[in-house]
Amino acid sequence: MKKVLFSAAVFGTLASAAHAQSSVTLYGIIDEGINYNSNMNGSRSYAMQSGVSQGSRWGFKGVEDLGGGLKAIFTLESGFDLSTGKLSQGGLEFGRQAFVGLSSQWGTVTLGRQYDVNADFVGPVEAGSQWAGNIGAHPGDLDNLNNSFRTNNAIKLKSLSYGGFSFGGMYSLGGVAGDATRNQAWSVGMGYNRGPLVLGAGYMTVHNSNVSFFGNATSGTPSVTTANSAYPIYSGFLSARTYQVASVGGAYSFGASTLGFTYSNVAFKDLGDTSSGPNASGYTGSVHFNNAEANFKYQITPALLVGLAYDYTKSSSISSATGTNGGATYHQGMAGADYFLSKRTDVYLLGIYQKASGTDSLDHAAVASINNQSSPSSNDHQAVVRVGIRHKF
Repeated sequence: MKKVLFSAAVFGTLASAAHAQSSVTLYGIIDEGINYNSNMNGSRSYAMQSGVSQGSRWGFKGVEDLGGGLKAIFTLESGFDLSTGKLSQGGLEFGRQAFVGLSSQWGTVTLGRQYDVNADFVGPVEAGSQWAGNIGAHPGDLDNLNNSFRTNNAIKLKSLSYGGFSFGGMYSLGGVAGDATRNQAWSVGMGYNRGPLVLGAGYMTVHNSNVSFFGNATSGTPSVTTANSAYPIYSGFLSARTYQVASVGGAYSFGASTLGFTYSNVAFKDLGDTSSGPNASGYTGSVHFNNAEANFKYQITPALLVGLAYDYTKSSSISSATGTNGGATYHQGMAGADYFLSKRTDVYLLGIYQKASGTDSLDHAAVASINNQSSPSSNDHQAVVRVGIRHKF
């Protein structure tokens, strides 16, 4: 009898130890609010919108200790629209993130649908990734610093922090038989985060981005005959064979204040490749965008945060079937306040104003198009005011 009791005790201890070495966490964010839009395709609009401060989501994170400092990890994350209950990311079940990998004392390697490394290191200092929400992202989130787009079939490596320094890289297999470069993507990045100073830099290249990047949020097959973006700032340039982003950013905190900046150069190269996307305007060559943002936030109290930001976007001229498109310019101002009712729940107020000029990618007079709105303005200016609530679990 003693042997039986001893065996049961040993088995119970081992089972408890094994259980302690593995964990799965259910988590999520619920974000909902009311928007006023001054010009939604010619009309004023009042509407509920989900997932602005942060995308509404739920997910699982898992860790298993394999011994010797090695761990197996996974994340499955699903986005949803709280207003309607529908799945986001084109109806994908785990459209936000879906990956598995290993972590060690050196860093992590993960495989699956993931965020690009460029956004990992520079994105956090953009106002839209802090207090301004995705409506405060750069026009059309053209540099993806707000993580509007994910990368499929990605192998990603990211180091731990060494004295504040870290680095990473990602490679996405195109998966097209006989053409190793089609739909291929890769990115690299590095950063420094210690004390009051945060710095980041990154670079990303995506081949055939209309389908492989901008069009991969669908449960079906994206079409090369359709521009898989509704933003007029660049939707006319999706016949580009290559999409490239180079970015840098930084922030410095002093007392309750933080000053930040980002700069990105975005290129749509080798336009006119109709096997990548449509080319209604007959563009040839390459077009470049320069984007610069300055932002400021102030922690008035531990519970109350206010922020201000300005973003400037300018595109280069490009040859078209009708002559030369001289490019467009976008000015965007942002202001916000965020009040935390608890560690998990906050209420916030956001205001975004955008002014456009010049000629946009559709070869038309440029119209304002604030990010994450269902329609652009019918003229050169647009304003959005939002009151929202966010809860984390």
